[in-house]
Amino acid sequence: METKNKMREMPVNQLMVQMGIPMILSMTLQAVYNIVDSAFVGNMKAGSEAALNALTLVFPVQMLIVAIGIGTGVGTNALLAKTLGQGNEKKASKVAGNSLFLGFMIYTACLLFGIFGVGTYISSQTTSPEVAAMATGYLRICCVASFGIVFFSLLEKLLQATGKSLYSTIGQVLGAVTNIVLDPILIYGLGPVPQMGVEGAAYATVIGQIASAVALLVFHLNLNKDIEHNLKYLKPDGKIIKEIYAIGLPAIIAQALMSIMVYAMNLILRFNPSAQTAYGLFYKVQQFVLFLAFGLRDAITPIVAFGHGMQNGKRINDGIKYGLLYTLALMFIGVVITESFPKGFAMLFNAGESRVYFMEAMRIISISFLFAGVNIALQGIFQALDGGIESLVISLLRQFMIILPLAGMFSVLVRSGRADISLIWWAFPITELISCVVGCVFLKKIVTIQRHTNF
Repeated sequence: METKNKMREMPVNQLMVQMGIPMILSMTLQAVYNIVDSAFVGNMKAGSEAALNALTLVFPVQMLIVAIGIGTGVGTNALLAKTLGQGNEKKASKVAGNSLFLGFMIYTACLLFGIFGVGTYISSQTTSPEVAAMATGYLRICCVASFGIVFFSLLEKLLQATGKSLYSTIGQVLGAVTNIVLDPILIYGLGPVPQMGVEGAAYATVIGQIASAVALLVFHLNLNKDIEHNLKYLKPDGKIIKEIYAIGLPAIIAQALMSIMVYAMNLILRFNPSAQTAYGLFYKVQQFVLFLAFGLRDAITPIVAFGHGMQNGKRINDGIKYGLLYTLALMFIGVVITESFPKGFAMLFNAGESRVYFMEAMRIISISFLFAGVNIALQGIFQALDGGIESLVISLLRQFMIILPLAGMFSVLVRSGRADISLIWWAFPITELISCVVGCVFLKKIVTIQRHTNF
């Protein structure tokens, strides 16, 4: 009851700060996993350049697993918040139970890919036997033990939907600390532990993810009192699953498009392995910044969705206004940091031959963060207001329809000697700007429809 009163009565700007800060910290720590792995791997005594390239190649699949988990969680989040806003606690319990059932299905698919599909996927991106061996070993471990990240992604959203985002952050901190502590031990071989190299980084990552998932399961079972915890709610309900994915499928596709985009960019940059590695390293820094926007989006979505369930136009409008303002502020900070310290990030990763490409990519692509942040916030708003299609269109524009043809066209000019490789990086700011304009048009349309139909 306290949670529902907070979502219903607390001023939206205060509620967004209270919910948003833990979520932002949680998403930031999630980005830390990839940055920490790359930093430790980049400082290996032997084979560090090949290892960094290997992590670049496996990153799209890691992102895809997270995409499916988070996308399902986003659908659960919005539906659960809306259902609680309507006071339907029995349906809320079914939503939570079906979410966990879907988690088992997602993990089964990841496990099968880890056993049978990893080798073919890696060989499509590199001809280096050393890189292929490292990437295959790392990715297989991550897929086979992916139940940690899958259930963490779902349980995080169950806690966020009921306003208990602080506890999801505690679980994320536990996983991040575990990962950071284990990385040097398992990668370099400290004490009685043998040196495992890249595979050590994979083991550190999945152990951290499992620790986070276990902590969040304990919090969910003990703190989400508005939801009845009973095995009968794990029984799949087609109607509930359909409602979850009516909201969540566009989010899954949106997140999956990020994975497809990185994979496609790896293929586009295959002609220059150093540039390919540089892009992979920068993408992890970029995710660190954009995850600030994703974290705030995860506060915007339940707040606006709860207001939508109440049919309260003022809370919806305040959610949109403060969500966009706070997102712009965070992205401005991100631009300042990345534009100011490219050398520092290059030193962190020990980028080697990729150093120049990495710094150049950082200075150019960072310009796009302001527009990208707005696009991410708009997608959360669209999802909360039943605008899944509009959210999907923005994702398609940002991560497929504009960026890939543009980058591909620029790469042709680079390979022919008519342009420098930096031209490829300019595809990102151009894409985000165009997508932002389209998103603002969609927002005006959706808000107008909501006002006419409900308020």
